[in-house]
Amino acid sequence: MIITENIKLTRMLYFTWKTDVFLLGCCILSYLANQYLIAGYFMLPTFVPTLLGTALAFFIGFNNNQAYDRWWEARKIWGSTVNDSRTWARNLLSYSTTDKGDDETLNYMQRVMILRHLAFLHALRFSLRGSTDDTYKKFLSVSDMKKVQDSKNIHNAILSLQSKDIQTMYEKGYINDFRFIQLNQNITEFCNQMGMSERIKNTVFPTTYHYFTQLFIWLFVVVLTFSTADSLGIASIFLSWLLGFVFHTSQFIGRSLVNPFYPLITCVPLNQITRTIEINLLEMLGEKELPEPLPVIDGEYVL
Repeated sequence: MIITENIKLTRMLYFTWKTDVFLLGCCILSYLANQYLIAGYFMLPTFVPTLLGTALAFFIGFNNNQAYDRWWEARKIWGSTVNDSRTWARNLLSYSTTDKGDDETLNYMQRVMILRHLAFLHALRFSLRGSTDDTYKKFLSVSDMKKVQDSKNIHNAILSLQSKDIQTMYEKGYINDFRFIQLNQNITEFCNQMGMSERIKNTVFPTTYHYFTQLFIWLFVVVLTFSTADSLGIASIFLSWLLGFVFHTSQFIGRSLVNPFYPLITCVPLNQITRTIEINLLEMLGEKELPEPLPVIDGEYVL
């Protein structure tokens, strides 16, 4: 996620330079075709690129709006995960008590379940990223690792372990009916957030949006060059390229938001969010050696 108000132009050119070169080549070829093949036989009215450019602006705006909705929904989901994770740890530490003299067992279960939640977050993060990160393993006990290692959905398997331990706490009398319901509701919220995140990741943004937007941009560049070549001369090449660059960059910004979990500079900062939760929960457990917050990359963005 970009956190600075200004982004370097060189970074934008780094992502778009190939298309910019092709745009320039298309403008040059269109100009030459107009001068040596079409001139004297056909003249394209200037209102044609005007209408096409207006329609293209609305089309790109609609696409970008839909892409931003996906990104913002993902950000809200993980914002809720931060709050619910803190609530989960607080409920475990505050709601569970014992008068049977087995405080050591209770404290062990509380610690295991809080660390297991961190494993759930890291497992969900690497699944959404599509990476092979195994950070989650360091938060699981040996027995837990054996239970989830063969699961196709590790983060869901971890939630199942949490539910079983809540039931065990209830049976041992560590929590009463009300607190059992409250902790189970926390698990339900994590399951909902997991499902919503997976839905965003697995729902493909309509390919036709990207295809036709690209097609219309190239068509607009050609038509604009044809219609302005006679009046502007060789300057029509620069004008067409400039407007094509604006439209292409606008579309590129929207495309970068379509998959909010993919590790781009515009993504939802899952790494930073999970690290923040990790620091908070370890501090609630009384840990003294806490991990450092993730640094800003190149002074511009966080992942």
